[in-house]
Amino acid sequence: MPTAVSRATVPAPAAFLRVRADAGRQALASIRANALRSVLGALAIAMAVVTMATVVTALDGIATFARVTAARAFGSETFVVAQVGSPGQMTRREYARRLQRNAPIRRADVRFLDAHAAGRVVYAPSAIRSADVAAGGRRYENASVTGTGVALAQIRDLGIAGGRFFTADEEQRAALVAVIGADIAEAVFPGLDPLGRTVRVAGRGLTVVGVQARLGSSAGISLDRSVWLPLSTFERLFGAPATLQVFAKPAPGVRAREAEEHARATMRARRQLQPDEADSFDIVTPDAARSFVFRISERIGMAAIPISLMALIAAVVVVTNTVLVSVSQRMREIGVRRAVGATAPQITREVIAESTMLAVIGGGAGLLLVVAIVAIARRVSGLPLVLEPATLVWSLAGAAASGIAAGWYPARRAAGIDVVAALRSE
Repeated sequence: MPTAVSRATVPAPAAFLRVRADAGRQALASIRANALRSVLGALAIAMAVVTMATVVTALDGIATFARVTAARAFGSETFVVAQVGSPGQMTRREYARRLQRNAPIRRADVRFLDAHAAGRVVYAPSAIRSADVAAGGRRYENASVTGTGVALAQIRDLGIAGGRFFTADEEQRAALVAVIGADIAEAVFPGLDPLGRTVRVAGRGLTVVGVQARLGSSAGISLDRSVWLPLSTFERLFGAPATLQVFAKPAPGVRAREAEEHARATMRARRQLQPDEADSFDIVTPDAARSFVFRISERIGMAAIPISLMALIAAVVVVTNTVLVSVSQRMREIGVRRAVGATAPQITREVIAESTMLAVIGGGAGLLLVVAIVAIARRVSGLPLVLEPATLVWSLAGAAASGIAAGWYPARRAAGIDVVAALRSE
């Protein structure tokens, strides 16, 4: 004989889903009934999400730009074989002592390094000096003119935006060609394409074969005031330099430390140094400079946390007030529902569902606005701004969590009302 199925025999999962659905319907009805108040609450969450996602994306973009700039300024895994390292990393007495002890690096030293590279290291000798660059009646003063080897393009990211770097053939025959930085291109060829045009350096005309993209600055020094020449051309213009700096980079598959040690051993063999003798040259690694940039990038990224928290806290306060007003206006309705059997947990779930819905709706609207803001900012600023999917996910999750937090106190208050007092209220 069939038996009637009472409400108590409904499977637990089905009952759980039905309760949640009822709470959602009640919350949605409350939102629709008070559209203006709900819009204001959702707007607060939307602004918080916009603040969080935009700030995080902007700071990530700045950090990425700093890392790319550092790579262009110092190279990736590069080191330098020099007569003396950077004066800023030692005392004046130590610098003077090394300058007296260490022999200049000559072309013959570079040829020895190349001959014994053994496929482990790529070398590019360089010399640098300041000089004016002119074209027509325009002049750029104190440009950074560097003579170097063609291999430098493999060692450092020079950011060639137009044209090319010079070739091995041009280096061999000391061709009068140059690659110029963005500042120089804009100063001496305003509104014109510099490629194929002539600039004058040290009284000689050089054909522009390449133009660098704008690189910005590093440690307050512009990276866009450079002129790159074949080293042989540099020597034609200025004579043989007193000493060379040799940029070096590990060959593919070779670790940086191994490449540095190989270069050191090769130079010691070239100088015929005994095991107990100190190096008569310096190996300069830009780790300190790169580490500084990375530390700055990390600190920039850490700023996103307090900014995001402040935005969320402000949104939680607004949504809490919004839901409190909703609870106060529905006091009699809540009393009636409690009187006819609604439990305190049900009322709690409905209020929290209302605040969470407001937060998710506002969060979704905020994310749509963020997408537009980031696209416009990327086009205007030129920074590598990328709105990562992870940023979208945790921003929306943060909005939902804010909604739950904002609804907790109003829910407790609604669940704890005195039924008799609520029924008497108007």
